[in-house]
Amino acid sequence: MEREKFSSRLGFLLISAGCAIGLGNVWRFPYITGKYGGAAFVLVYLFFLVILGLPIMAAEFAVGRASQKSIALSFNELEPKGSKWHIYRYFGIGGNYLLMMFYTMVGGWLIAYFIKMAKGEFVGLDTQGVAAVFGEMTTNTTYMTGYMILSVILGFLVCSFGLKNGVERVNKIMMTCLLMLMLVLVVRAVTLPGAAEGLKFYLIPDFGKMVENGLGEAVFAAMGQAFFTLSIGIGALAIFGSYIGKERTLGGEALNVMLLDTGVAIVAGLIIFPSCFAFDINPGEGAGLVFLTLPNVFLAMPGGRLWGSLFFLFMSFAAMSTIIAVFQNIIAYAQDLWGWSTKKAVWVNCILIIVLSMPCILGFTSWSHITILGKSIMDFEDFLVSNNLLPLGSLVYLLFCVGKHGWGFENFIKEVNTGKGLKVPAGIRTYLRFGLPLVVLFIFAQGYWNLFQSLFAK
Repeated sequence: MEREKFSSRLGFLLISAGCAIGLGNVWRFPYITGKYGGAAFVLVYLFFLVILGLPIMAAEFAVGRASQKSIALSFNELEPKGSKWHIYRYFGIGGNYLLMMFYTMVGGWLIAYFIKMAKGEFVGLDTQGVAAVFGEMTTNTTYMTGYMILSVILGFLVCSFGLKNGVERVNKIMMTCLLMLMLVLVVRAVTLPGAAEGLKFYLIPDFGKMVENGLGEAVFAAMGQAFFTLSIGIGALAIFGSYIGKERTLGGEALNVMLLDTGVAIVAGLIIFPSCFAFDINPGEGAGLVFLTLPNVFLAMPGGRLWGSLFFLFMSFAAMSTIIAVFQNIIAYAQDLWGWSTKKAVWVNCILIIVLSMPCILGFTSWSHITILGKSIMDFEDFLVSNNLLPLGSLVYLLFCVGKHGWGFENFIKEVNTGKGLKVPAGIRTYLRFGLPLVVLFIFAQGYWNLFQSLFAK
């Protein structure tokens, strides 16, 4: 059976960017940018994005396009006879499931907040009132389960219509709306009284502040954010490589996806910093920024109910674009490996993801006393994906593409450079074989160093 293809190049770019664009663009990037000197940090981040993220994304796209398969069979198609690269497929697809075990819950939170904001549930609340809403939501198992199931059903419903009629069509609409909503919110944020201070903080490079907070720490933060923002290493991007033709080079396409992902992260900062500075609210990190800080900002803003609703609609689109992209990879895995129909893959995985997402929800309620390596269930699941499967998976893709015992550099460079567009220079081989793997291993090791430091600090 011939593999389904995207109907347009735009569809491929938007769904690949949708997979990469996630909550880290909004609740982590602005915070660490501010912490490490605003635009000074962005410059370092962009440097690492090009030298780290771009080659690995191109490698993952190349494995997908050359094999015309998902991670289930892509290594089998390309590996030398007798080698065992295909064993990684179990870890790679495991990473997709693990990611969805907590991401679907957070996607549900965002949908719930959009509804709450649109209904006016935050109107008249003070800071403690907003915190109480979040506390009430995250201690109610039934409420969280309902919205998690909603996010799972919506994601699989889109995938059930197929690549072109479901995933591509819906993602084009969502990503277009997401970008338009962001632009509207930026205009609102930068025209607020007092927004100029936020823009100055965010956009004027302050290398002194970067040094003040520790240059080494800032460089590692830039390296880590550049690496993790693109969702590379678990085959979630390789699947979309398998759906595109040979008309364009993969280096050029990877660059376009990277620019879209980075653009969303930078524009998110243009919404958050001017808004927070205008109302003298500290832009914190993580869930607190989105669910506690920003509702207070919108409450203080004229027409805040409207702007808050638009913001949480944008956030819901950002989360759902990732959920749909990963679900498509999970469905393709079942189709490639076991020959399942789309319908069967959707039904089985829909039930499976709902069940697998429950420990994360219970980790906030009945199982909140459970910690693993000092982390809550959600944080531990995130640690397994972000600090283990993404870096080690990226290393597998990299070594498979450029190592002597894998697919091989000549095959990789030929696939990547097929078509019109940006060509990857053959002279990059030494860096990809020796330099980049060392950097990835350093990121992996640093993740455990930070973990042990936090454990011993307690």
